[in-house]
Amino acid sequence: MFRYNFVKLTARFAFLFFSLSMLWHPDALYAQTGESLQEMKQKAAELIKQQKYTEALPILEKLVLAEPDDPENHFHLGFALIAQANVTRDGAARKALSVRARNAFIKSKELGIKQPAIDALIQSIPPDGLDDKSFSQNAEANELMTEAEALFSEGKSDDALRNYQKALQLDPKLYVAALFSGDIYLQKGDFRQAEIWYQKAIAIDPNKETAYRYSATPLMREGKYDQARDRYVEAYITEPYSRFSAAGLTRWAQATNTRLGHPKIDIPTNITFDEKGDAKINLDASALLGGKDDGSVAWIAYGLTRSTWRKEKFAKTFPQEKIYRRSLAEEADALRSVLTVATGDKKVKKLSPSLEKLKKLNDEGLLEAYILLAKADEGIATDHPAYLMKNRDKLRRYVVEYVLTNGGK
Repeated sequence: MFRYNFVKLTARFAFLFFSLSMLWHPDALYAQTGESLQEMKQKAAELIKQQKYTEALPILEKLVLAEPDDPENHFHLGFALIAQANVTRDGAARKALSVRARNAFIKSKELGIKQPAIDALIQSIPPDGLDDKSFSQNAEANELMTEAEALFSEGKSDDALRNYQKALQLDPKLYVAALFSGDIYLQKGDFRQAEIWYQKAIAIDPNKETAYRYSATPLMREGKYDQARDRYVEAYITEPYSRFSAAGLTRWAQATNTRLGHPKIDIPTNITFDEKGDAKINLDASALLGGKDDGSVAWIAYGLTRSTWRKEKFAKTFPQEKIYRRSLAEEADALRSVLTVATGDKKVKKLSPSLEKLKKLNDEGLLEAYILLAKADEGIATDHPAYLMKNRDKLRRYVVEYVLTNGGK
């Protein structure tokens, strides 16, 4: 999805996720207009409730000046600025508004805002602002979407909805048109219709996390936590490196008093490579202590296997890639090599806790899922889309059986 459209999703995420409830405390101070701060906050809250975000913007700007150390003022200002960018046609002005929105989110974080997605909001906007990108290659559909976004930001939801649905007719693969239609119905309180349109978005592209996550919102509001959990899990396994999908799962965990976590598996070896690609393997002293019979010394195989991948096996396995990267195949091979050595050593009486967990994951066919969701770096993450296409069930099982149970029982 184009980055500009992604930030539109970002704004909607926050409105849906947080409901933008204005939890400001009464204040006896007065603005220059004679309005109390509390009156201004109540007015801003009412405008946001009516989806009139652009009308709320000047009030929020006054609130930030009056209370510069209030993180919520800056947080809400960020979304109002994004809404204003949505209705601004001039590219330079729109870009400047997006920079201001990013800075507002950064200030909110610096002041200690307690929102799980604040980092994702900041990262979704480049430091130099948003480029002007289109929704659709279909010119008429694109124009309808642009107009719809402006109508939505002005609180004209019915008009926006008509445009979204017309745009989807012109471009049946327009994911955001279906998604945003669901948003409108959600905000109207029509959860049945919202579900229909979110499912349309999922059908258009099941490999985007947003519709899964958005569709959990009405379920959470209705107290259907088990169903909401399933949607958040799908969002997370679809795009596990998105801070938004992680924040959705965190929201469910907080509401249900559930502790989330991955299995604790310590890899007691460190590997560095010199300019020739030769490996230097440092095994933690604890794994080399004399008399140990828990298989810990087998971790030396992890480094040796990774060294082989770096020097020759990567090029043979991925001939189409000219630059080495750490891959899912390499990490799985390295971890399995440790298990092979440890379980084949007759001196080993009982595997260490880390090796026991690793063996259990491997026996259950969930080793790759664990690597992708718990141990991925940028190189390994490259392999996630292909793995998701064929192994969504394994990723789902891993999250349900391990992450939702704080590392497994």
